[in-house]
Amino acid sequence: MNNDYSPDLITLVDEEGKEHNFEILDTLEYEDTLYYALIPVFDDPTDTLADSGEYYIMEVIEDNGEQELAEVEDDELIDKLAEIFEDRFNDIFADEEE
Repeated sequence: MNNDYSPDLITLVDEEGKEHNFEILDTLEYEDTLYYALIPVFDDPTDTLADSGEYYIMEVIEDNGEQELAEVEDDELIDKLAEIFEDRFNDIFADEEE
């Protein structure tokens, strides 16, 4: 059994220029668009414990060959994507418990 785990990490910059680190939990292609499920990563373990544990769903947009991430603003779409991601998370964690 291989216990090596290396998370896929990305850094996003907000409107104020502040950097935020995220782990890519999963990716999903839905209706010809790629989406990422992201969870914040903190340097300080106490920040990790204080975090709500919510994940973010971001749309991947190609712009001149560069990937950019944008918030999904359609509530109906975000609900559908969350349902799909959560089903996939449940499958992953169920497999790990077996």
